[in-house]
Amino acid sequence: MKIIRLNEVNSTHTYLKEYIQTNGYVEPLCIVTDYQTNGIGSRGNSWTGKKGNLFFSFVISIYELPEDLPLQTISIYVSYILKSILKNLASNVWIKWPNDFYINNKKIGGTITNMSKNLVYCGIGLNLLEVEEDFGKLDIKVDVDNLLQNYFLELEKKISWKQIFSDFKIEFQLSKKFQTTIDNQKVSLEQAILNEDGSIQVNNKKVFSLR
Repeated sequence: MKIIRLNEVNSTHTYLKEYIQTNGYVEPLCIVTDYQTNGIGSRGNSWTGKKGNLFFSFVISIYELPEDLPLQTISIYVSYILKSILKNLASNVWIKWPNDFYINNKKIGGTITNMSKNLVYCGIGLNLLEVEEDFGKLDIKVDVDNLLQNYFLELEKKISWKQIFSDFKIEFQLSKKFQTTIDNQKVSLEQAILNEDGSIQVNNKKVFSLR
């Protein structure tokens, strides 16, 4: 994975897309910064944090992902791999369905994914510092360079979706205490059922990750 580090950028996600449009896709590429001024969050919201937090976006071909991975659930897959690395470093982070990073009951980050032709764009934001009262921060100190290196090494292994899902479905029980947004409405996950393709069944409706 080629990594380009920027001191400041409006959005790693936007920068990455524009870079690929201009230069084309040659190899997996990551843009990383500790300060973005106009980050993109879920459902079009902004995700702009204080300087010193972690923001990175990367692009890979669908052919560099495991064959059994449902493309609609890439967000869960890439989020859970990062969560597992952090867990191995003694963090208590967990993933709230479908792709939000939580410590206890506070969100500390999240993932967005988009597809264009055969390319997958993934953007991840993670609070390493305090931001505001409603949000939390990572509960361990990390070396960002080592973290990213280990993360992309794990991605290269093409760990099967079956293996990731077997762990995620256990952790999904934590999500049931919370809500998610479906069709711009807050919906409780208490009675939600997790399907093997990463979607959930809630209120007689099948819902995939919308971001």
